Amino acid sequence: MNVPTIKEKIKSAYPALKEKYGYTNAMQAPTIEKVIISVGTGKMSRNDKKKNEFVASRLAKITGQKASARKAKQSIASFKLREGDVIGQMVTMRGSHMQGFLDKLVNIAIPRTRDFRGFRTSSIDEMGNFTLGIKEHTIFPETVDEELKDVFSLALTVVLSTSNKQESIDLLEHLGFPFRDTANEGKKIKKEKSGATTGGFGKKKKK
Repeated sequence: MNVPTIKEKIKSAYPALKEKYGYTNAMQAPTIEKVIISVGTGKMSRNDKKKNEFVASRLAKITGQKASARKAKQSIASFKLREGDVIGQMVTMRGSHMQGFLDKLVNIAIPRTRDFRGFRTSSIDEMGNFTLGIKEHTIFPETVDEELKDVFSLALTVVLSTSNKQESIDLLEHLGFPFRDTANEGKKIKKEKSGATTGGFGKKKKK
């Protein structure tokens, strides 16, 4: 049995969601614009200057793309930080490169995560973008044999073309991202839009 790729799932998003959102053409269907991976190395690199090189090399292994160094914009004496110091590494992926990475994330890395029970819908902001934290970079198969002392966490942001939170949830679920309780979240968003909240604006007055 062949598992559909992320590219194929993105193409099928239009027929899958058009009835719910009233799309009239495929260009209206949401898609993923880019994926950003970032690792803060400020605290690590103060004790070991080679940590930045290590993190950059591991990100290159995981993503197949060279990481770019992020530098401090100003000096902060209390953090022993000087302007221009490297404080992180970042990779931005688009197109087929990004789609291949997402295939690996959904089908290999996420199932390898310990005690994983699904993502929280609160990880999607009001702009519709999805951000998750990964505690151990070793969930990716390229780095599975890393020593415990070298394990680091990273942040991953999926930037979508829609600013509708529920639309983002529906697309990401269609692509294979598992969420904990999307039914209740959908009801919550619907109530917020209609003003039927438990307090504040939109609260019904008693007769």
